[in-house]
Amino acid sequence: MAIHCSRICLQYLIHLAHDNVDFRLPEIRSLLSLRGKPFDPGENFKEKSPFWLLNGLSEEDVNSIMARTVCAKSAFELWGHGRTHSELRNSLLKYPTENMSPFLQKDSTYKINVYTFNKTLEFEDRIKKIDAMEYLSFEGRVNLRNPKHIFCLLEDYGTDPNDIPDEPLYIYFGRWIADGQRELIRSHSVKNRHFIGNTSMDAGLSFIMANHARVKAHDLVYDPFVGTGSLLVACSHFGAYVCGTDIDYNTIHGIGKASRKNQKWRGPDENIRANLRQYGSEKLYVDVLVSDASKPIWRDGVLFDAIITDPPYGIRESTRRTGSQKDSVNSVKPSEDYVGDSHVPVSMAYHLSDIFTDLLNFSAQHLVIGGRLVYWLPIYRPEYCEEMVPLNACLRLVSNCEQTLSSHTSRRLITMEKIKEPEETDALAHLSDPHFSPYQGHNAFREKYFSGISKRTLTGKEETNKMAANE
Repeated sequence: MAIHCSRICLQYLIHLAHDNVDFRLPEIRSLLSLRGKPFDPGENFKEKSPFWLLNGLSEEDVNSIMARTVCAKSAFELWGHGRTHSELRNSLLKYPTENMSPFLQKDSTYKINVYTFNKTLEFEDRIKKIDAMEYLSFEGRVNLRNPKHIFCLLEDYGTDPNDIPDEPLYIYFGRWIADGQRELIRSHSVKNRHFIGNTSMDAGLSFIMANHARVKAHDLVYDPFVGTGSLLVACSHFGAYVCGTDIDYNTIHGIGKASRKNQKWRGPDENIRANLRQYGSEKLYVDVLVSDASKPIWRDGVLFDAIITDPPYGIRESTRRTGSQKDSVNSVKPSEDYVGDSHVPVSMAYHLSDIFTDLLNFSAQHLVIGGRLVYWLPIYRPEYCEEMVPLNACLRLVSNCEQTLSSHTSRRLITMEKIKEPEETDALAHLSDPHFSPYQGHNAFREKYFSGISKRTLTGKEETNKMAANE
């Protein structure tokens, strides 16, 4: 019984990649929640650290996380840790022998790796650190190519590359459990994708969004601004059925001008279905429709397990909806490269505040209870405050992560979870709480974005003129 308890009450070390730092905690929390597990960090937890200690998990839980995460590199069963090698030794000698012994048998093979964060060690120094651990009773044979068990000594030298200490700030030792899915970032790179556009989502961020949404096998996932389908590719990788809509006829049908360098027109098979076929998930493709996100086309009731999208910001793609001359005297004609049929109506402005209001209302109507909405919210950094994040009475804010775009602009990845079905009183929520009212300031994002570019350009010209004058 004691052995069984000690094997369950283990501590695990997660080694995280040091990019997309703001997205790591929500991703790990979301993946843990799929297992019904809370996020229970060890003492002195630091969110920005590349190493996290987690309690209350089984090895099966850890393997489940690592089978999906793109924010974590590796996971280890932690055997010992300390601020110095002396503390590490004492910690390892106190670790229960019954936990170690199954992996130290004579008939087993093993190897020990040394990993250092923020510092590079010479090969000879790595060997010395391994030799210094002779106090551990490894009885098996060393096998560097195909060992049965892998162990790792991990040293943390801080996060400041300009101030690297001589000795590590903290040291860990443990048994390797599994690696994360960082390889997906390379294998699904948009550089190698069959069908792309100017706004195709980065592969790493696409998988992060799918994990934040807790997408799983047999879910039905919807993207109302589907574009070239990058988010559908990521969701289908986890076994979900995918569908979407977009107002752009050319993109949905894969016709018109290409976005690739040295390619003028899109090929006959450049489409979203072809992207899923490229990655072996075409069977999970439901369909994509030419449709206006501001207009209701779906039957009433819950339809989707997750809604994941990147709405247009008005920078690389226009924010527009269908309308008529009666709706607005400022309506504009379709773009010159439009080659679709003439049935597409005149388009008119679709303000960002309206986009987000419609998106949240749609999600409240059509998500299952517990289903998640994940979307990008562009913001002007000097004016940003949390009150700018759109809210809905049926949706609970789960996480809010920032990706910096420039010194003055960024976009925030918003994750919300449906907690109840809509009621008639929800329409009056904005009267009792101003947070439920659309924030009109989002509508000026395009002007502020280009204003910042103009300022940087002007500043650069002024500096050039000053240098020329000094010369």
